Amino acid sequence: MQNTTIQEEWFSKGEQYAKEINEMVDFGEKNGWENWKGKEPEDTRSNLAEAVFNLLKTANQNGDTENFRAEFPPAHTPIIPLLENRSQSIEQLHFISGEKMVFMTGTSYEKRQAYLLDHDQVTPLDETIQAIGKSKQNLVFAIATPGKISVYKGWDGELINEFKLDQTKELGITELIPFNDGSKVLLVTSFGIYLISKNEEKLIHPINEDNEEDWTPDIDMENATLSNDNSYIVVGDQSYDHRILDPEGNTLGSIGAQSSYPHFCLFAKDDSQLITNSCHFYNGITIGINADQYVGADIEAYTESDDYTIIDEEMRVYAGTATEDHYILGDAYGYIKAFNKEGKQLWRHFLGSTISGMTLSDDGKTLWVAAHSGILHKLKLDQGRRDPHSIGNANLYEEFRLLIWKDEPQIWKW
Repeated sequence: MQNTTIQEEWFSKGEQYAKEINEMVDFGEKNGWENWKGKEPEDTRSNLAEAVFNLLKTANQNGDTENFRAEFPPAHTPIIPLLENRSQSIEQLHFISGEKMVFMTGTSYEKRQAYLLDHDQVTPLDETIQAIGKSKQNLVFAIATPGKISVYKGWDGELINEFKLDQTKELGITELIPFNDGSKVLLVTSFGIYLISKNEEKLIHPINEDNEEDWTPDIDMENATLSNDNSYIVVGDQSYDHRILDPEGNTLGSIGAQSSYPHFCLFAKDDSQLITNSCHFYNGITIGINADQYVGADIEAYTESDDYTIIDEEMRVYAGTATEDHYILGDAYGYIKAFNKEGKQLWRHFLGSTISGMTLSDDGKTLWVAAHSGILHKLKLDQGRRDPHSIGNANLYEEFRLLIWKDEPQIWKW
């Protein structure tokens, strides 16, 4: 098949598919999915994937990715066959400044690699780095290397603290969150959630309340966050409800899951609300409670109540960020969606694969989103749509996506 024929088929079928899927989702959201009687649209371009990928590689080698992007707007569904042995998780995304951010490839139980992304230039960082975290305020970074966590004021800034690890030194790190002053670090692992300080590695979740003899701190779906002012820690996992703790790790309140398993938590940018997500298979429920309830919170599981606001009743949330006035959440199906604090959905945009991380620039204009597909997306918010291939109703412009795939000679820009 000739390149022009491939291009025409890719473009026209992609445009048609996006149009049909957008119409179906609009209908379902407005009228209820049970009233949709049409057939589900199909993206039938997977037979073109290998040829398009080869053309993409050529465009990268020739420095011609802008033209390629215009002719071959990217899509997720057709390239699923390419992902099988190439995809990897991209996690721990953290905004630095300007157009610069940092991220890791690999999960907590894999060999990881850290990278710096500046505009579209990717630089591998020291291969001994096991995890990277960033404070909620003050631009404090924590970097884990074998046996220790180093805390810096600013990226490449002065070292302000160093924690030698003992009982936690062998644990794969799901997430690392330094406190705003660098005095402590929240260490999230599947063998417990710890508060690391100069004098101790304190297990704060789960806790062996009944002093059971064969108890272990091993957990699944471990998740935690800090409030932006660091007054509160929130922890949760598959087997234990979300708990709100003080900065020393003492329990202040609890939030029962409204779906099966506690899965994600996040504070509003001004700490006026805390949202928690619980999941069941690929779906979930996200609820919010207000700041005056943090101390003494006692939300019963699976119980309707005026004590919380329903933010969303669909998403199994894997990643999220808070803007000045709303949340952007990423789910198991590859969607990112924005909600306000009252639970109104503001927009949705489809990227594909399970969302594994995101970070937002300080001015709220640039959003980087990563997925288990091994793809990192750079999105400009409120900038208009780039092409008729976008699936969703968000007013955003994808500047590029990077295919950061295993066993490839380089990172491919699309």
